[in-house]
Amino acid sequence: MTARGLVALDIDGTLILPDETLSPGAADAVAQVRDAGYEVLLATGRSWAATAQFVDLLGITSDFTVCSNGAVTLRRRGGEWERWHVETFDPGPVLSMLRERLPEARYMVELGTGQRLYTAMLDDWTLDGGRQVPFEELIAQQVSRVVVVSPQHDEEDFKRLVSEVGLNEVTYAIGWTAWLDIAPDGVDKGTALERVRAELGIAADQVLVAGDGRNDIGMFGWALRNGGRAIAMGQAPDEVRDAAGEITGHVEEGGLATVLTGLVAAAR
Repeated sequence: MTARGLVALDIDGTLILPDETLSPGAADAVAQVRDAGYEVLLATGRSWAATAQFVDLLGITSDFTVCSNGAVTLRRRGGEWERWHVETFDPGPVLSMLRERLPEARYMVELGTGQRLYTAMLDDWTLDGGRQVPFEELIAQQVSRVVVVSPQHDEEDFKRLVSEVGLNEVTYAIGWTAWLDIAPDGVDKGTALERVRAELGIAADQVLVAGDGRNDIGMFGWALRNGGRAIAMGQAPDEVRDAAGEITGHVEEGGLATVLTGLVAAAR
């Protein structure tokens, strides 16, 4: 039976707090939406290795998970997760341009297999099975994602850098700090979710997405163009809030739970 709608949720800053505990009421609200017949899935910038725990913690029953800002979509078959759709690109040109301007930055790539290669350790990276390599090895093969971190630069520095470099052949998002996340051109959470929606046969206007970061702007636009709902968390940057159709409370105040319980109540 086709689900009554698709609900796609960001993780960091939407479902969880900075200490990785759940936003107030989030677990119960996700269960209510799931039990009401909606297809609830996660759509995150995290790799699958850093996402799987939340699928289990929240009791997510969807057979799909969108990771790496849409470049990787996982599908569950027979209790096992497989990489159902993976987008890759040649990171050489963009990495070479960035390294000229940010020689001290830390660089990481995620291969199509999920393995991560990195130039230097960083606490925020999930590197299980990863491998430290010389910079030159990062550009030797196709990747699904590039991450650049330069702690001595701030968000405005990165915005200027992006403007100067002209990242026209990739999709990028600037994080809360000096964190630049780069995906294949034209790929974002929305492109992956459209693939999942079509596979499940859910009507395009029966979609709700929620997030708090610049990497959620693509899925906001996708949902709104098709008549769905796009929810920004209360603490989101102005440009993210402007891209959304609705704004809920801060993640620390249980803003997501408010939206999800409201969806269930309206459906009764």
